[in-house]
Amino acid sequence: MQQNQQAANAWRVLFLLFLANLFNFFDRTIPAIIIEPIRMEWSLSDFQLGMIGTAFTLVYAIAGLPLGRMADTGSRRKIMGWGLAAWSGLTAVNGLAWNFWSFLLIRMGVGIGEASYAPAANSLIGDLFPPHKRARAMGIFMLGLPLGLLLAFFTIGAMVTAFDSWRAPFFIAAVPGLILALFMFFIREPKRGAAEAVAVSTAAVEKPLRKVLAIRTFWWLVLAGLAFNFATYACNSFMVPMLQRYFLLPLEQAAVATGVIVGLTGLVGLTLGGWLADRIQQRWARGRLLFAALSMLVASVATGYALMAGRIEIGVFVAVFSIGWLFAYNFYTCVYTAIQDVIEPRLRATAMALFFAGLYLLGGGLGPLAVGLLSDHYAQAAMLAAGASEMSEAFKAVGLHDAMYLIPVALVLTMLALIQASRSFVADAARMHAGMDADAADMALSPVAK
Repeated sequence: MQQNQQAANAWRVLFLLFLANLFNFFDRTIPAIIIEPIRMEWSLSDFQLGMIGTAFTLVYAIAGLPLGRMADTGSRRKIMGWGLAAWSGLTAVNGLAWNFWSFLLIRMGVGIGEASYAPAANSLIGDLFPPHKRARAMGIFMLGLPLGLLLAFFTIGAMVTAFDSWRAPFFIAAVPGLILALFMFFIREPKRGAAEAVAVSTAAVEKPLRKVLAIRTFWWLVLAGLAFNFATYACNSFMVPMLQRYFLLPLEQAAVATGVIVGLTGLVGLTLGGWLADRIQQRWARGRLLFAALSMLVASVATGYALMAGRIEIGVFVAVFSIGWLFAYNFYTCVYTAIQDVIEPRLRATAMALFFAGLYLLGGGLGPLAVGLLSDHYAQAAMLAAGASEMSEAFKAVGLHDAMYLIPVALVLTMLALIQASRSFVADAARMHAGMDADAADMALSPVAK
C-alpha cells in the first residue's frame, strides 16, 4: 500500500509545535541571561553557575528516556500538553527562589517538564511529512530554537531593567506556555508511519532499545550530538557574562549581542540550511551528513578565530563568531533528519530520547560545568601570574574568555563524528527500508490485512 502522503493538518500542527519549541528555548535561556545578577547576589563561583545548566540538562536527559518511550506507545499530544504546562508553571516558581540550592532544584523540575517535548514532537513530524519534505519541516520546527533565544536575549535584559529585578522574566515567561499547553490537547494525531512510502506495522517492537543501539550510524550521530551540545550549551550559558566581563558591556547590550550570535544566525541557518540539505541529499546519498561536517569545519574556524583575536572591536567579534554559529545551525536539519532516515517510525521517539540522553548527559551537561571549572582555574592562574593576592573581576574576565576555547575544539570533534556517520549511513538507511518492506509484505499476507 502506497502512503507517502503529507497529513492534511501538517502545517497547522507544525506551527503549533514550532511555537511550543520557541517557548521551550525561551524558558531555558533565562538563567543564562540573568546569571551575573545571580552570581553577585548569592556570591557564586563560575563552577556553581555551570552547575545550574548541568543540573537542568542531566535531569532533562534522564527523564527523556521513559518519556520518549511513552511517546512511541501513547498519546503524543497529551505528553506534550502536560509537559508544557509543567515546565511553564515551574518557570514561574523559579522566580521565587531564595538561594542557590532552591534555584537549582526548581530548574531540575523545569528540565523534567521540557524533556517530554522533543521526542514526541520529532516523532509527530515524522508522521506528518513524507521523507522528501522532512528536512524543511524540521528546519521550521527548529526555528523555535533561534527565535526562542532571540526573543529571550532581546527582551529579558529589558525586563530586568524595567522591573529592576532578575526574577520578573520568570513570571512573564510562564503565561504564553500555559496558554499553548491547552492547544496541544486538541491536536489530531496521524497514524504512526502515515507519511512513509509503505504501510507501517503497529505491532509492539521487542527489545526496542537494543534495536536502536544496533544501528551504527545512530552511534556516530550520538557522539556528534554530544560534542555539538557541549559547544552550544557552553556558548549559551556563558556568552553573556563573557561579554560583560571581557568586553565590559552592560547586561542589556551583552544580551542583545548574544542574541545576534546564537539567535539571529539561526533564522538563516535553519531556513536556508534545511533547503540546501534537502537539495544536496537528492543528489548524493550521504549529502546531508557531509554538508553538516563541512559546516562544522567553518564553525570551528570562525569561532576559534574570534576568540584568538582577543579584545577586538565588539562588532567584529560578534560578526565573526556569528558566521561560525550560522553554519553550526546546519547540524539540526541534517542530523535530526538523518536519524529519521535510519530509524523505523515505531522507534523514532525512543531513538530521539536516546539521542537527547547522550546529548545532554555527556554534552550539554558537561559543557557549562567544564567551562565554569576551567574559568575558575584560568582566573586563579591569571591572578597568580600578576602577583596579586585577591581575585578581581579582571582576572575572572580573562579566565572565562580563555575557557571558551573549548567551543571550537568541540565543534572539530563534531565534524569528525559526522564524517564517520556518513560512512555507514547508506547501508543503515537501506536496511531500515528493507525491514519496512518486509513488514508491509507480512501485513499484506496476514488474514487481518485481507
